[in-house]
Amino acid sequence: MDLRIGHGYDLHRLKKGGELMLGGVCVSQEISPEAHSDGDVAVHALVDALLGAMGWGDIGELFPNTDPQWKGAASRVFLEHVMKRVRDAGFAVVNADVTILAEKPKLKGYKPQIRKVLAGLLGVEEGRVNVKAGTNEGCDAIGRGEALAAHAVVLLGRGE
Repeated sequence: MDLRIGHGYDLHRLKKGGELMLGGVCVSQEISPEAHSDGDVAVHALVDALLGAMGWGDIGELFPNTDPQWKGAASRVFLEHVMKRVRDAGFAVVNADVTILAEKPKLKGYKPQIRKVLAGLLGVEEGRVNVKAGTNEGCDAIGRGEALAAHAVVLLGRGE
């Protein structure tokens, strides 16, 4: 089996008001990321992990924040586009692991829904996707609740 692994990372500052999307799920209507698109750090990290596994650059190259067509775009559109390219290249997701770092809101109750949405977008059963949530224990901009971030690791496979 041809295997490829990729890692992705994203971080956005937070502001009051708006919607906070994480993994395709609205988790707050009191804060939102400062971003060109909807700023879903979990999906952005996942897109970068997929692109990295395939050797296709990064999210900013495919969906630049200088392009008006992506202004306010749902990040799931980026993931759907990249997954089509991955499938067209003959690869499938073996598994994905996403870690979201945020002081607020608390994400424990949202993790099952985020996992379900991401599994659907990746075209795999939920058991192949893991979502973890952590804080930065009061340290740095994330710890002060001024920003949030996500890491993602994806394993892709082709053939048996």
